[in-house]
Amino acid sequence: MSEIDNVTKQPSPREGVGALSIIKNGIVKENPTFVLMLGMCPTLATTTSAINGMAMGLATMAVLICTNVVISCLKSITPDKVRIPVFIVVIAAFVTILQMVIKAYLPDIDAALGLFIPLIVVNCIILGRAEAFAAKNSPLASLFDGIGIGLGFTIGLTLLGICRELLGSGSVFGLALLPETCNILLFVLPPGAFITLGFLIAAVNKLRGNS
Repeated sequence: MSEIDNVTKQPSPREGVGALSIIKNGIVKENPTFVLMLGMCPTLATTTSAINGMAMGLATMAVLICTNVVISCLKSITPDKVRIPVFIVVIAAFVTILQMVIKAYLPDIDAALGLFIPLIVVNCIILGRAEAFAAKNSPLASLFDGIGIGLGFTIGLTLLGICRELLGSGSVFGLALLPETCNILLFVLPPGAFITLGFLIAAVNKLRGNS
């Protein structure tokens, strides 16, 4: 639960903050991948290519937006003693719907992401935002928070996937950009995920420090 605790330490009531500020906060100040470093399991495992990283990010964002809005609507009638179980049931319901939609209409994505789609249920980003933001703010503000955090996660996974695919396979979104002689197999293997993520976090910290 330590990762969830990191999320729940964020300031909660932000009713007076504009929609763009909430979205920017999720992309920049509280970016799940590069700042809070949450959801590392799908981040490292599904970013062997740009398309897989983007698909995982968008799937998580869809669940995050829906659960934020529903949990915010239910907050006034949810007893504190069963708050977390209610959150998990809501998250699981939307993940189940998402999984069925992906299986029906995007079989290639379903095959590529595999078990990581149902594992969105236990993604600490979603449960953390439900506890830290949606349970304390209006449905509209929670909607924008879901969009911001979801975009931040999607951007993080896509950037990581682009770097790994380019260095490991010489392509981006399946489009060949480098000759095979330049490919470095390490970057499509698990150690390459850690190395690439480390360099991207360092670059983001440098940019944030200069801004």
